[in-house]
Amino acid sequence: MTASIGSIAGFDYGTSNCALGTIDEGTITPIALQANSRYLPSLVYAETRDSIVEFVAANLAQPAVADYRHARQGPLRNAALFRREQGIRDDEQLVHFGAAAMAQYIQAPEEGFFAKSPKSFLGATGLSSHHLTFFEDVVSAMMLEVNNKAYAQTGQLAHSVVIGRPVNFASLNAEEGNRQALAILTTAAQRSGFKHIEFLYEPLAAGLAFEQSLQKDTLVLVLDIGGGTTDCSMMHMGPNYKHKPERGGDFLAHCGIRIGGNDLDINLATKAFMPLMGMHEHTKDGLPIASKYYLNAMRINDINAQSQFYSPESKRAITALAREVEDPTAVKRLIHMQAHQKNFSVIKTAEQSKIALSNQRTHIADLSFIEEHLQHSLTREALSLAIEKPLNQILTLIQETVSQAGTKPDLIFVTGGSGQSPMIRQAVQEYFGSIELVDGDHFGSVVTGLTQWAGNIFK
Repeated sequence: MTASIGSIAGFDYGTSNCALGTIDEGTITPIALQANSRYLPSLVYAETRDSIVEFVAANLAQPAVADYRHARQGPLRNAALFRREQGIRDDEQLVHFGAAAMAQYIQAPEEGFFAKSPKSFLGATGLSSHHLTFFEDVVSAMMLEVNNKAYAQTGQLAHSVVIGRPVNFASLNAEEGNRQALAILTTAAQRSGFKHIEFLYEPLAAGLAFEQSLQKDTLVLVLDIGGGTTDCSMMHMGPNYKHKPERGGDFLAHCGIRIGGNDLDINLATKAFMPLMGMHEHTKDGLPIASKYYLNAMRINDINAQSQFYSPESKRAITALAREVEDPTAVKRLIHMQAHQKNFSVIKTAEQSKIALSNQRTHIADLSFIEEHLQHSLTREALSLAIEKPLNQILTLIQETVSQAGTKPDLIFVTGGSGQSPMIRQAVQEYFGSIELVDGDHFGSVVTGLTQWAGNIFK
């Protein structure tokens, strides 16, 4: 397969961040995607859902424009009507990405559409055709934004790409979920102008990037802990391996689960903050309040849970709860969070608390966006208890990888944004004992490896 010089890319469509690199004669060039940063947070905010369709149609690569416009006639008419009714100019952007998306959400959380980590939804089975079509549009919009940034900097559109993928996109019905997610990503990549598309496991990509630094042959366990998934691979690396054209025999084991940094945040938010909003309260008759409302509110990576939390039935039921408890103060906080769609802000606060507790033993979480002056004191011990379940799942994944490979590694290479967590690192180190644990570029290893692999296969 051939590709023109400079048109080869590696694309890390991550749960937390997106990154893209191009390669020309072996030289990798990372693309600045946001304020001179190589990373674009995986956040999308649109004035309306139809605005996303409008954005895709306006930026779509030829020759797919006519077919796409025909298939999306209804949403495109709605988007045009919205502009006319609101007096919005045709050139005014209604779709925002990354930090700009978060800023728009904080400013008006209940008015537009906001998606955090769209990748988390791609492998969810049982979705309606409407949901699948919408996710195709959301992913297409973000890929188009990234590819447009690359074109602005390089003057060339990348036509051949290697896209990273987790071992499994979903915990349940993994094979079906993987097929669905890859189909969505392929459709989005084609709409963005990519003609030749390949996929590579993200831990393998991270390992290939790390391999360049090895001075001797080494059996390496690559642990990639991202925002939505954790992947583990055991592979032979080193001087006698890195130039081989075929690496299939060097990969001894691959395992992956749909557990990542987002799950740590969700667990912490549920256990630390939801009691402030009435979780564990009892009605006047002494019956416990149903926990499903609180669990669904925090499961921002579960489209069904979010739909249930914001359904009219849930809104009526939660309003009724405030009348059934002795002191409605806490439940009113839940009502406020639901009415103003502040659950993403609660998760963001949990993430900030998790990061703070990595460097200090206590932290005061600010929840004044729920209620004026509302704060909550957190300790590192509370964080440890809150993340115990997902942490144990990550350790089980490591054990499965070692068992599948039939041997322990010489070295552990840790990458991914959540791989920086001291608690995760301590647990991994305790499991392996004296085996050395090495850090990579926690955010850049995957895209570097993907771009390097793209340079190998598209020649």
